Amino acid sequence: MLEFAVRVKGWSGRSGLAKVDLYTRGTVYLIVWTGSLTLALMLLAEPVREGPLVLAVAGPLLALAEGVLCARLARRAMDAYLGQGAVSRRLLWQTVSVTCAAIAVVMALALIEPSEGVLEMLPTLLGVGLMPLATVHSLLVRNRVAALTQLSVLAVLYALMALAGLAEGVAFSSLLCSGLLASWMAFTCRASMWVLAVMWELRKARDIEARLAVAEERLRFGRDLHDVMGRNLAVIALKSELAVQLARRGRAEAVDQMVEVQRIAQDSQRDVRDVVRGYRAVDLRVELEGARGVLGAAGIVCTVVVGKLELLPDEVQSALGWVVREATTNVLRHGDARRCTISVGDVDGSVLLVVENDGAGEASAPTEAEAQTQAVRAASGGASEGEPGSGLAGLRERLSAVGGVLEAGPGRSGRFRLTARVPLCQSA
Repeated sequence: MLEFAVRVKGWSGRSGLAKVDLYTRGTVYLIVWTGSLTLALMLLAEPVREGPLVLAVAGPLLALAEGVLCARLARRAMDAYLGQGAVSRRLLWQTVSVTCAAIAVVMALALIEPSEGVLEMLPTLLGVGLMPLATVHSLLVRNRVAALTQLSVLAVLYALMALAGLAEGVAFSSLLCSGLLASWMAFTCRASMWVLAVMWELRKARDIEARLAVAEERLRFGRDLHDVMGRNLAVIALKSELAVQLARRGRAEAVDQMVEVQRIAQDSQRDVRDVVRGYRAVDLRVELEGARGVLGAAGIVCTVVVGKLELLPDEVQSALGWVVREATTNVLRHGDARRCTISVGDVDGSVLLVVENDGAGEASAPTEAEAQTQAVRAASGGASEGEPGSGLAGLRERLSAVGGVLEAGPGRSGRFRLTARVPLCQSA
């Protein structure tokens, strides 16, 4: 009971796909149990209770057992349809056997001591008795096989009702109603599961697209770094080897070679800083479009509201562009946001950038562990002296260079809000 309450409470926190998945599975379970419970209740009706005691007791019990087995089989069938599991053959044959036993009890009640009430209820009893298995069967086979199977079952039902002594007209009309009901239920479940499967495929495609975008960016940066550092590292290796050989021979030229290695190493440090600066030097409009694309690829609805960016100085656009990039990274890495709004505009003589998302507020900021990691990297020489750091501290450093400020924290309605404000008069 407690677990059910927790699940109900967590409904609002589920993603759209999770809600559709739960709704679809619940619909299939509802159809299965509707057929089984209807059969059990009808077998408890007064006309049926007048039959043999053994059949009157066995009928409802078999109907309930059919519901339990069909529900378990439905869960396996839905997982198999989505490619998330397989169907147990043993469970399948157990379900078919119990369903056939329930139908046999119904026919026995109609043949051993037939009464007018039982004969009138027979078409409905047969229809609802086969509806749970027919619903699950539609998820296990192809559409053509399901249609042929339903026609075959309808023919068997017609023969059984004729054997029970029903008039042909009544038997045919009842058979037609049962067939339409079963076909509609099967079509509904099949269509719902098809829609759910397409949504899962889209989710997987978005995840793959996001991972590919990250991989492509890493490859691009790695390629640029290799082009800059490859030659310098090769020269350093050769001159170091030459210096070792000269030192072993006692030659004074070894010192000159090591001085050259030192000079190349210093040049390489400057080259790496230039690569990083070039990588981080961003255009605000490009970053806004990139944020929309990256968040959209991750399944997050991103709304961008932009004013006149042409009036902003280049240094302000660069600083705000880095804020957009860092905020986008935090939305992807932390929390469970489904919507994100980015707005840039002129407010009271200042340019105001606001990034707001509905994920966990405290998760959007770097954690204490991440802050410690950044400190260790800075202490170990991960960033050169005077270079801005990463995370919110790095953003504040960049904004302070143009007279701006950064604020981050929970906003209205539990949303996380990051605000960057830069005075236009001071930046100009």
